[in-house]
Amino acid sequence: MRASNTNQVGTDLLQAFNDAWNRHDIEALMSFMADDCAFHGVAGGELLGRSFIGREAVREGFLLAWQTFPDAAWVDGEHFVAGDRGVSESTFRGTRADGARIEARMVDVFTFRDGKIAVKNAYRKDRPPVAVKAAA
Repeated sequence: MRASNTNQVGTDLLQAFNDAWNRHDIEALMSFMADDCAFHGVAGGELLGRSFIGREAVREGFLLAWQTFPDAAWVDGEHFVAGDRGVSESTFRGTRADGARIEARMVDVFTFRDGKIAVKNAYRKDRPPVAVKAAA
């Protein structure tokens, strides 16, 4: 699919999308997504991790990230867009219910259609949980 004027988005869209993730704002996130969107998560038994296809499934997949990591944050974001594709690179930080803390670099690879995100494909370094320092 080649880019057309209706596909053109800028890095401002990716920064706003990142900001919505950090606010844990599902309504804002979904406003960036195309009607027939797809999300491929970082983990799962499929070649692309776990895939969520369609708006309701994508919504559930996004919410699952915050259920798994209630304090999830994506920091130090860098974004670029080339035609109908884009990339966001950031550091993911989050603590699971069992107390394990994840901190790893990651990227999201996006496909845009009509000014919206049609596909979000997430990749994260497979780093073991980091040690949490006890409060003094």
